[in-house]
Amino acid sequence: MIELSIINTSNNPLPTYQTKQAAGVDLMAFLEGPIEIEPMGRVLVGTGLYMALPEGYEAMIRPRSGMAFKHGITVINTPGTIDADYRGELKIALINLSKEAFTIYNGDRIAQMVINKYEQVAFKITDSLDETERGSGGYGHTGK
Repeated sequence: MIELSIINTSNNPLPTYQTKQAAGVDLMAFLEGPIEIEPMGRVLVGTGLYMALPEGYEAMIRPRSGMAFKHGITVINTPGTIDADYRGELKIALINLSKEAFTIYNGDRIAQMVINKYEQVAFKITDSLDETERGSGGYGHTGK
């Protein structure tokens, strides 16, 4: 387990894992008052959280499955990536894909965050690639 430095300027608790083997933590809205997202409307919702990810790590922002399925509320740029050198407030870009307006209140769980280790690569120009069984088969190539 890594240690993550975080500042919480909200009146909400810090994100926590809801189960022993959960991959992500829920992020909560930090709002002065409720905000309504109209159908196909987009909003940027603050969390009041600021963090310093260790070098070589990213935070991925993903929709909460219940909000997405039950209400059509999802993260616009899913998964969103927060880089290790970002120090601003974590804000969540949400969209309402339903036909009904949806209201978000302070403390509502609006997205989940998963921390991942990554590596940067050095690109090397080449004239050919190694062969694989799949080859260049793309969308629908398995026939399923």
